[in-house]
Amino acid sequence: MSRTTRTVLPPRVFALADDLSGAAEVAAALGLRGRIVLGPATAPPRDGESVVLDLDTRQLAPEDAASAVRAALEYADGGVVLKKIDSLLRGNLAAEAAAYATGARGVVIAPALPVAGRTVREGVVNLHGTALHTTDAWRAEPGAAPVSVGAALGGVPTRVVPLATVRAPEPALHDRLRAVVAEGYHPVCDAETDTDLDAIAEAALRLGPGIRLMGTGGLAAALGRRLAQVAQVAQVAQVAQVARVAQVAQAGLGAGAGVGLPGRDGDRAAEADPDRSTEPARDCSTEADLDRPTGTDTADPARADAVSPAPDGTPTRPLLVVVGTAEPTAVAQIAQLVAAGARHVTLPAHTLTDRSTRPTLNIRTGVGRTPHGVTVVSIDGSHVVDPGAARGLAVGLARAVAEAAHESDLVLTGGETARRVLDALGIRELLPLDQIHHGAVRSRTADGRRVVTRPGSYGDTDSLLRIARALRPGLAPPSGQPVAPPVPPAPLGEPT
Repeated sequence: MSRTTRTVLPPRVFALADDLSGAAEVAAALGLRGRIVLGPATAPPRDGESVVLDLDTRQLAPEDAASAVRAALEYADGGVVLKKIDSLLRGNLAAEAAAYATGARGVVIAPALPVAGRTVREGVVNLHGTALHTTDAWRAEPGAAPVSVGAALGGVPTRVVPLATVRAPEPALHDRLRAVVAEGYHPVCDAETDTDLDAIAEAALRLGPGIRLMGTGGLAAALGRRLAQVAQVAQVAQVAQVARVAQVAQAGLGAGAGVGLPGRDGDRAAEADPDRSTEPARDCSTEADLDRPTGTDTADPARADAVSPAPDGTPTRPLLVVVGTAEPTAVAQIAQLVAAGARHVTLPAHTLTDRSTRPTLNIRTGVGRTPHGVTVVSIDGSHVVDPGAARGLAVGLARAVAEAAHESDLVLTGGETARRVLDALGIRELLPLDQIHHGAVRSRTADGRRVVTRPGSYGDTDSLLRIARALRPGLAPPSGQPVAPPVPPAPLGEPT
């Protein structure tokens, strides 16, 4: 009997992002066994695995950003390819999109992010119902916001796929996408809900080889939901295969005759990482939940928290929160964290950009008098800072906190800040674990530390407090303690 059955595996996914917080958002949304790699180089993903490569191109010149995209695509060894873009269309979008579209049969583009109030109608991005180009969302950018997705993509030829088509009964959307691609255009899809994005992801995957995807974490989440269904099919197929083997054995035809046996037929999913779940990353709120993901062995030392608590239950490893964003909500977020007893340190902007002054931070001194050793660091915003100095400030901030960060769990807001801090620590790869809230992705480093990354513009006023409590569950606001208002973070102009 010839071999006719093989284990069904979810496809591999290779994703590109232009900053680290965006890369983490995509990795969590995909929900496959995954790695976040701080580029430019990486190994291609294996079957059932996602690799999200942070190209760190948000602050590069357009031609350099395009070159980075072209070089990264050499690692796309089959499977699904996704380019993560900013939901407010910031960064080197036109240059990177042109490079990304080169060599593709077509690119299906869906920039909506409903969970953050960012929708697309008639090819125009809307922020909470208001057209992007009429808002102040680009206040820290050097130019004006584009009037449409097509305008943001520059010379990339696009056609809008309206919401009515996205929501039409099948196969209307698939047929429209196929027709647009056949005409030499790249479809820009309207979407206002996650259901819309689910339909787009499904129709795009049905287009077959040569089609690439481009969108926000919303499209990545839709892709993750679709691949979760594929994983379920794979599990059912595996059970059916085992049952057929048993039936053959009972019939006396030989258990190994013509049927691929698990372990002999190259179950690459199990070989890749047998203790990782294929479920999408969950929205968890406590460290206890974190280290017991579905389908894993809770005794696995690689997943155990490396922090040994002190006799009073306080973790001995400090928690360092680095706020490198200019978003107005950051002030209130810091205030709530300080109200819970965190120590707040502000660093003057001029000391971060002047190499002759090298401020350093020692947070170990705060462990004994700060609940759970939580320190939040921000840039003194007493003076307005030129947005063009964003990268220099982020580098200086990373240099200032590097010594303390080497022995701490980390919360890093803003993709530029997150990348510069991890670069300073020599960390090249993160294993995504879950999301504390949307965009606040908790990952593990090779040495067992926890790193939470979050885009600067994400989160309500309690965002930092929620994150800190997820990492330090005992943290709570002290009763009746007056809280001095924190110094506003410097307006870095740091992108999401």
